[in-house]
Amino acid sequence: MTDNAIPLQTGTTPAFALVLVAAAMFGTVPYFALSLTQSGMAPAAVAFYRYLIAAMIFLPALWGARQEWRVLLWGVGTGMCMSLGWLGYVSALKVIPVSTAGVIYMSYPIFTLIIGWLLWGERPTRRAVVASGLVLAAAVLATGVARIGVGQAVWIAAAFAAPLGFGFGITVLVHKLTGVPAMARISAISLGSVLGLAPLILALETEQLIPQTMQGWSWVAGIALVTATVPQLIYTYFAPMIGSARTATAGSIELPTMFIIGWLAFDETIGPAQWAACGLILLSVLLVQARVTRPFFGRAATEKTDV
Repeated sequence: MTDNAIPLQTGTTPAFALVLVAAAMFGTVPYFALSLTQSGMAPAAVAFYRYLIAAMIFLPALWGARQEWRVLLWGVGTGMCMSLGWLGYVSALKVIPVSTAGVIYMSYPIFTLIIGWLLWGERPTRRAVVASGLVLAAAVLATGVARIGVGQAVWIAAAFAAPLGFGFGITVLVHKLTGVPAMARISAISLGSVLGLAPLILALETEQLIPQTMQGWSWVAGIALVTATVPQLIYTYFAPMIGSARTATAGSIELPTMFIIGWLAFDETIGPAQWAACGLILLSVLLVQARVTRPFFGRAATEKTDV
């Protein structure tokens, strides 16, 4: 394929900015999740509450789109995968630093590119690979300062389930769910997440499931609305406009957000390596938003972006 000059569509710039805002909201997950688990709530309950409100609010939209049930099943199945992956991430937060968990999560652009290539036939271009390489370099740089112990290896492996699930979810959103209304997509994914976690919820004790204080309920509201329902709505509407690669790389702004959360809320030290990693993340965002010389995933992504 030759490198034909394709200018960035001006109509996608607001969409890209909104995806950035949504990514920052996703980046507040460690604050609410760790606050809830430290108060005694089980990780499965934290993940369950994160998706429950969206599943309930948008259920009528799912019913209204029931004629597209084959497409919606993709959303339900994706939600199951994402919720179980996110469960591993919440569990890991109890053991490893927020900054380390955040760095692991930021590997999802790599998973997005790989899954897009293997499952959907999206061949990554040089710019997409370079941008994802910057994300990977940032992850390696920040993790090298974290002083991870041998006993944390299992939790680190569990944390990698989240970027795998989210990377898969991005590609399904872009390639399978654009034919149904946005609220129905959110409902399908959220319902799948709730169904995936339901068996674990049934095994919990009451004190592991129900917040014991008003502060606990405020954290539940935060994790449901700030980290899930609102940013998920933004992603569902605007990710298809900008394509898989731009969505994944724009989402990398989550890492600086997580660093700030770890610093302000949990007294974690952010050294030069962490700030350098944040710089690489921001550079990758600038790279993917700059004028491009060819589409990130070839013709298929361009067709989905030109709206």
